[in-house]
Amino acid sequence: MPHAPTTIVITGASGGLGRALARAYAAPGRALHLFGRDLQRLEETAIAAAAAGATVRTHAADVTDAHAMAEALTAIDTAAPIDLLIANAGISAGTHGGPESPEQTRAVFAVNLDGVLNTVLPVLPAMRARGRGQVAIVSSIAGFRGIPGAPAYCASKAAVRAWGEGLRGEAAADGVAVNVICPGFVRTAMTGANGFPMPFIISAERAARIIRKGLARNRGRIVFPLPMLPIAWMLRALPDSWLDALARAMPRKGS
Repeated sequence: MPHAPTTIVITGASGGLGRALARAYAAPGRALHLFGRDLQRLEETAIAAAAAGATVRTHAADVTDAHAMAEALTAIDTAAPIDLLIANAGISAGTHGGPESPEQTRAVFAVNLDGVLNTVLPVLPAMRARGRGQVAIVSSIAGFRGIPGAPAYCASKAAVRAWGEGLRGEAAADGVAVNVICPGFVRTAMTGANGFPMPFIISAERAARIIRKGLARNRGRIVFPLPMLPIAWMLRALPDSWLDALARAMPRKGS
């Protein structure tokens, strides 16, 4: 079971789930290192976390910049070993009813896949060398099955889910916990762009509480809300002809 973390890194902390996680972990005696691209909103997260007693530092490094991420994370870990690393940064985008553009597809993979690798890879060797640490990778229930309107998002989340699940067994031998987080619909700016009903949607604050509890218990896969999991498995099990018909009827992300 992982020890209570003291030094915590969270990417994508300028809003949404990342901000909720920062606030959930903020407490006296904790050092939070928050990464985000929107510096004004990131500072708002930092102020809220500091008000709860945490020591907070913000970092403007873009997760798609491997060199900048490695430099920033190595400096943090050298100053005080990172206990918990949450690779949360992610994007999605609408297609206005049409197919994803090549530029959009590459941008989604750059953040959701390369961004996770750029966050985890610089820290993992040091954690394994000292025999402790925890890495949380934010995937999605959307990573269980590709859906129309968001193929790049689904594929990128599927990739980091499979990577994290495989990495968990390897890293455990060295005393490092790896956990994969698979949220369903969480009320954030990202889901706010969806012009269709989102079943079982929950607040970012509730999602952060579920994640924190699951990480404390070192659950390999943290999936929520629970009713979404059987739906995801059912979609994977349906015949292709059924899925094709269902896909044509499903609403697409608009913006």
